[in-house]
Amino acid sequence: MAPVTRLVLDVLKPHDPSVVTFTRQLSDLEGIDGATATVIEVDESVKTLRVTIAGSDLDLESVRAEIEDLSASIHSVDQVACGSQIVEDPLLGR
Repeated sequence: MAPVTRLVLDVLKPHDPSVVTFTRQLSDLEGIDGATATVIEVDESVKTLRVTIAGSDLDLESVRAEIEDLSASIHSVDQVACGSQIVEDPLLGR
């Protein structure tokens, strides 16, 4: 089975921890080469993030567990890339 090499997640998180701390902790997980978190919306007590994670063999359940340990939750898995080459979505340019 081809390894998962990119995940794009819609995540809801409280204001604490900060987006910097949140993203650093995700990027420290085994198998993750890089992580990016983009703030999409800010509410009174929460932020909605688009989290993009790249690596050679990502484990969604490990990522989900870390996100939940950070008091956040995955609303949806918006993109998954598998295999040795990431194929860009021609409509999104990513």
